[in-house]
Amino acid sequence: MSVASPTRILLSRDDWTTAASAHEARADTLTAGRRERAARGESHAIEDFLYDYYSTKPAQLRRWHPGIDVALDRADAHAGWRWYTTSGGVTTIDVAGFVADRGEGVRHIRRLLAATAGRAPMLGCFGMHEWAMVYRAADAERRHGLPLRLGAAGTDAVVDAHPLRCTHIDAFRFFTAPAAPLNAHQLTRAGQVEMDQPGCLHATMDLYKWAMKLGPAAPGDLLLDCFELALDVRRVDMQASPYDVSSYGLEAIPVETPAGKSEYASRQRAFARRAAPLRERLIEICDAVLDAG
Repeated sequence: MSVASPTRILLSRDDWTTAASAHEARADTLTAGRRERAARGESHAIEDFLYDYYSTKPAQLRRWHPGIDVALDRADAHAGWRWYTTSGGVTTIDVAGFVADRGEGVRHIRRLLAATAGRAPMLGCFGMHEWAMVYRAADAERRHGLPLRLGAAGTDAVVDAHPLRCTHIDAFRFFTAPAAPLNAHQLTRAGQVEMDQPGCLHATMDLYKWAMKLGPAAPGDLLLDCFELALDVRRVDMQASPYDVSSYGLEAIPVETPAGKSEYASRQRAFARRAAPLRERLIEICDAVLDAG
């Protein structure tokens, strides 16, 4: 490895191919379940959410990017990818081209992430968003083909007994019509920057989305770290939901009880701690992109 400039590291062909191979192996491990299910024509109500809702495929996670401050020696394959440029046998990200295409999106991601990072985690929602998505709903209206742990009437009773404090628009927009007016905040897309906060499980899962949207500017290790965190968050999200997830070998987090509330808040704190350095890295990448562009 050698330094190409004061701000850019040049990786030799041996170094970057080793890094790319390690990334591909890690991605294959993380996506094995999805790929095996796809081959059998099966689905998973918990894990497949990350692929279906965020519209990504295992192949996208497998593609290694070095990041904005890294140059690659003799990287013929990368040279043909979008937003890369090659000069004198050295391949780098075409930052100007990336900013021209995605600059406004990067600015929005930066505003949202920085605003979220600047807030204290709110831990009083107790995962009621998933309950609000099935409140007084017919069976056919449910998003997941799993039974309700407490039945329809029991689920509705939990919502009736708990204030709804959801702060994330992409959870709130799936509330049933009877549930939406019960939320403490009538959320809109325009107000997302003002409302997202680091205790929210969905805001944490979204770090994976933002890493994907930053494309080649986000190094492969950061993308997979965000994806792995999102997988862990999604499992807890569904464990705390009204659905019976025992068929997946998971125990419920009974948020309708004091013990369940305590456990859920503890998981929120832990996820917020894990998410904080990833969020900061994404902000730094946004700044690097915008400064260089």
